Amino acid sequence: MDTSFGDEAGICGLTATQMAAMLANGEISARELLAAHLERISQVNPAVNAIVTFTPELAAERAAAADEAHARGESLGLLHGLPVAHKDLALTAGVRTTLGSPLFADFVPDIDALVVERQHQAGAVMVGKTNTPEFGAGSHTFNPVFGITRNPYDLTKTCGGSSGGAAVALATRMLPLCDGSDLGGSLRNPAAFCNIVGFRPSPGRVPSTTSQDAWFPLAVEGPMARTVTDVAFFLRALAGPDDRSPVSNQESPEVFAGSLERDLRGVRVAWSPDAGGLPIDPAVRAATANVSDVLSDLGCEVVEAWPDLSDAPQIFQARRAWLFAVGFGPLLEQYRDQLKHTVAWNIEQGLAMSISEYADACRRHTQLFAGVDAFMSPADGGFEFLACPTTQVPPFDVEVEYPTEIDGVEFETYIDWMRSCSDITVTTHPAISVPAGFTADGLPVGLQLVGRHRADRSVLELAHAWESVTRHIDVLPPLSPTS
Repeated sequence: MDTSFGDEAGICGLTATQMAAMLANGEISARELLAAHLERISQVNPAVNAIVTFTPELAAERAAAADEAHARGESLGLLHGLPVAHKDLALTAGVRTTLGSPLFADFVPDIDALVVERQHQAGAVMVGKTNTPEFGAGSHTFNPVFGITRNPYDLTKTCGGSSGGAAVALATRMLPLCDGSDLGGSLRNPAAFCNIVGFRPSPGRVPSTTSQDAWFPLAVEGPMARTVTDVAFFLRALAGPDDRSPVSNQESPEVFAGSLERDLRGVRVAWSPDAGGLPIDPAVRAATANVSDVLSDLGCEVVEAWPDLSDAPQIFQARRAWLFAVGFGPLLEQYRDQLKHTVAWNIEQGLAMSISEYADACRRHTQLFAGVDAFMSPADGGFEFLACPTTQVPPFDVEVEYPTEIDGVEFETYIDWMRSCSDITVTTHPAISVPAGFTADGLPVGLQLVGRHRADRSVLELAHAWESVTRHIDVLPPLSPTS
């Protein structure tokens, strides 16, 4: 049995939209599609450790229900019969949800997160959970419950995080769709590291009903897939208003239906090869050297420019610390020795922060948003998009917890190396990572595209155009699980 990642994956190698069409036309049953993916998982997952809790009995029940509905001439919804897995931060009723923490190693919630609920309602077939760092902290997927998830393009490298298990499951064709979440880059970083697509939607586009701070503007949930078209398709199932979320976006998810083709002639793009002056690894610079030329060939007017995001690091650190204090503060006093040291540090930063410090961060945040909005304002002929490398480094060694320097620049905290994503998080604008190429030694690199405030569909349109002409998505992981 051939188990190399890069070999033809059969039905599992098709896109989600292709699978959905085959299911609708009766060319394949949900049971057959599930069986193919379970076989693929059994072949590949032991080498990469992406899917960490399995629910084959539940999957079999849901696949059978999909087939029975099809036999009656009915559909269970947009995701009818498609296999999915949920990030292990997302609550799944009756299914173990560890958050990557030994404190929750045996936790079985009695409710679904909204992102899980919507996939079930749309007819998806849950096969299990995907691995994540402890409490989703840090863009390197490892934890004391399940261990390390490895990059399929090089098993000695990280897959990124915190939606790392999801990215690897997609890259290796174990699943066609996976959900994820993003605070400092958790949908975008692993997408870049694994040559797939990760979309950070606008806050409220995919509502949350389980957040500890329901009004928090920086943490979002969103879709991951192997193509931009699949991301748009998946978003139709995940997005849409819900009265249980006070920041829920009221726009219909059907805004993401239809072709993503668009005439990009004259569209203004602000391109920065160093994301506004950040240290960038030379290998990433080399892999993204042609970005401006490709965007220009698409018809875009590309200008090397960037908005003023100089206050973004202080804002992000303060807002992040606040969220950790709200969400995990009660755990610190009793369980500090069972928390990852970076998690404990982040909680302590939040608890130690004065109200005046947090108020200053909020004021600066408002000013930064206004500045970016003006930079991109259509009324003033501003840029419709920003473009920069998704990550400042290529995938690093799995034994390294996080990069402490880039190109000679040293960092103070465990998230400083992620600023190419976390600075964009602070803008609250929609952003996507699409495959941009590879380093000289074959490691994936991503391009981050950022749209105007709440202009989520436009980001998908530009990303689709980029994907269509570059086709980096066609380069599958080359390694064998047994190598």
